[in-house]
Amino acid sequence: MSTLSDDLRTNLIDVARLSILSAVHATPAAEPRPDHYPSALRERRATFVSLQSGDDLRGCCGSLEPHRALVLDVWHSAHAAACADRRFNPVQPRELAELELEISVLSPLTRMEVADEHQLLAQLRPGVDGLYLRHGSRRATFLPKVWANLSDRKEFLRQLKHKAGLAERFWSSDIEWFRYGTESFGAPVATETTCH
Repeated sequence: MSTLSDDLRTNLIDVARLSILSAVHATPAAEPRPDHYPSALRERRATFVSLQSGDDLRGCCGSLEPHRALVLDVWHSAHAAACADRRFNPVQPRELAELELEISVLSPLTRMEVADEHQLLAQLRPGVDGLYLRHGSRRATFLPKVWANLSDRKEFLRQLKHKAGLAERFWSSDIEWFRYGTESFGAPVATETTCH
């Protein structure tokens, strides 16, 4: 997966920050126009944006498959992380000074061909692989950074199944498994200019 330059990362952080501030303050802001950005940010890429308050997750939303320009996907992921993550109440203005944002740009999904759970566990690379499961209408994913809190392969898989609403020991040949990597970077949501 190609690495984004510091300048391109800064562009995306600025886009995410504006999207979050617009959502939290309910002030309309035009979504970015891809043709105003370098070609690397116009490529179709999938992203997640996470919001962290200290050690606590405050929101995380995104897409797993690329369907729009990278800069637009970051804009929409950031907006959703701030006010559309169903696990949390919308972010309030008073919280902004404490929030950190992290952008994760995903590599393409790679299907994992496995016959059983043992094979799946053997193929997983802790700290490297994001994992996505799909079974009928049930779907769930963990970004690679989740390994920091769930370093054991079996526990990682158990928790992912739980997130999808499946029993911990459930296994079916119909489950589709995909892995992916991420390029992640972040910054505080509020800057000195937004705090005053």
